[in-house]
Amino acid sequence: MSTIWTIGYEKLLPPELAAELTAAGVERVIDVRFRPQSRRPGMSKTRLGELLGDHGIAYESRRELGTPADIRFLFHAGKIDEAAAAFRTHLAEHGSEALDELEAELDRGPRTALFCLEADPATCHRRVITDALQARRPDLRVVDL
Repeated sequence: MSTIWTIGYEKLLPPELAAELTAAGVERVIDVRFRPQSRRPGMSKTRLGELLGDHGIAYESRRELGTPADIRFLFHAGKIDEAAAAFRTHLAEHGSEALDELEAELDRGPRTALFCLEADPATCHRRVITDALQARRPDLRVVDL
């Protein structure tokens, strides 16, 4: 059975994030933010990659699995069902290759966590991504950290 992890850094400081990923045995983080930037020190692409690298965790940014601003706004406004539907459409139109690639890596790739801001995966596009993967692979186990 393949497994994929998800994590949001909203309530975590960088050392806590690294500790949580390490404790779960994650070997690679795929950043699924459309813009891998953050106002929180240590959570932008370059610094985050360095931090994770110091803990033996590979870092990749996959912008094509990120949420464009017009859809992200819906998530932030609490319109979760509308946002999820819009992101599913966006993913089908613009992210199908990236989703295909991620699915192909599930069996042969390192232990991977999808990374974004939101602490609650139920209100984040990470859930749409993992639901799409589970539709393709019903045996896929999703672990939210």
